[in-house]
Amino acid sequence: MKIHTQRQFVPELLTVLVCLAGAAGFLARPSGGAAVSLELKSPDFTAGGNIPKQFTCEGANISPAFKWNAPPAATESFVLIADDPDAPVGTWVHWVIFDLPANLRALPQNVPKNEQSADGWRQGRNDFGKIGYGGPCPPPGKPHRYFFKLYALDAKLNLMPGATKKDVERAMQGHILAQGEYIGRFSR
Repeated sequence: MKIHTQRQFVPELLTVLVCLAGAAGFLARPSGGAAVSLELKSPDFTAGGNIPKQFTCEGANISPAFKWNAPPAATESFVLIADDPDAPVGTWVHWVIFDLPANLRALPQNVPKNEQSADGWRQGRNDFGKIGYGGPCPPPGKPHRYFFKLYALDAKLNLMPGATKKDVERAMQGHILAQGEYIGRFSR
């Protein structure tokens, strides 16, 4: 029987700890790559601030504009999902737009509610049962939070127009290179 001395054990322990730390870092990163953030902004409302009525069911119900910084070099497409986790029936999906081109750095106000654009991006079905953006429309009471989440992907999803948030989230698993979010509030 071979007995290890403490001096022999320490290098082996250090090797194991370094391997575990590396694995933990790998697991914490999207898609196994470097942990990267996208900085998502809107010129139409401040982060954490109130969403103006024109972007809600009490106004024109048009989508707000967004812009973001450059994604990782391997980005092939973007996905934007907007939802309300404070809805009385559970998280309510307001917008699903996917296969946005990798060279895109902004979306204008009032994105047409078409299933597909000439550039190839597609829109999913929101929880109002419609294609495209459906603005905040909470019941009267406390303000709700609206999360706009942008994902940079290493692939196009190639899902059919009208795909749901669940379809899109399932398809983008293992393909997320970077992500960012922007939160607004609205109450009636």
